[in-house]
Amino acid sequence: MNSTRRGRFPKHLGLGLTLVAVSWAANWGLDGLRTHLLFAPLWVGYALVVDGLCVLRNGSSILTRSPRLYAQLFLLSAPGWWLFEAINARLANWEYTSRDAFTDLEYFTFATISFSTVMPAVFGTAELVRGARFVESFERGPRWEVTNPKLASYAALGVAMVVAMLVWPRWFFPFEWMSLVFLLEPLAHRLGRRSFSRDLERGDWRTWMSLWLGGLICGFFWELWNFWSDPKWIYHVPGVDFGRVFEMPILGYLGYFPFAMELWLLAQLCLPRARELRV
Repeated sequence: MNSTRRGRFPKHLGLGLTLVAVSWAANWGLDGLRTHLLFAPLWVGYALVVDGLCVLRNGSSILTRSPRLYAQLFLLSAPGWWLFEAINARLANWEYTSRDAFTDLEYFTFATISFSTVMPAVFGTAELVRGARFVESFERGPRWEVTNPKLASYAALGVAMVVAMLVWPRWFFPFEWMSLVFLLEPLAHRLGRRSFSRDLERGDWRTWMSLWLGGLICGFFWELWNFWSDPKWIYHVPGVDFGRVFEMPILGYLGYFPFAMELWLLAQLCLPRARELRV
């Protein structure tokens, strides 16, 4: 699929808007269990909308530049999120309602399909905001010298975070959303993949900021659309369970910042063409 000339209305934007409108209305308008059927089309619609808006704004998008990479993001996204589910089995910071309404196979199938939409949504949103004046203002920021001892210290800190959150989950559960950054960043740098360190050596913080904003925007819509869903997720967050915005305690939204960075590093390590992501 070739790049689309800027200003032409992309067909997949219209499809995305239709999916969002129909799925959103059905998810909030129907009674009983329905979100296991509607979550995926809703978020595929969202991903197509932000991708189409990138075409309108920039003349191209992840999908129009590389349909193969776009499909790979869906395939990687599901096991990527299952990794966080595995960690949560120890932390117990969230759970899904109506779990007993599904067999294990049904639960795994519906969950995997839903989880596959995470990376396309986050990276598409990050690319959309990348051209914003606010994000571009971070092109020339403070430089961060990268050395082998620093990379080793990042990895050691990541290991310490993982150990701490698994041994003392009540106190160190936030490390779920930070530890992978410290573990994966040195690996990406040493393997010659795109990494935050390479950008920061030049003082370029734009990828960092676009991912932060992309993660937060997606987080807002995840929590918004989850609120009147069934099944839905609910949180049990010790110590910060106050000031809820939808189901999420307000401080929990801070986790979407490093979460987007973790996803980006996973993509860089697992998908050779992920270096083409314009975030």
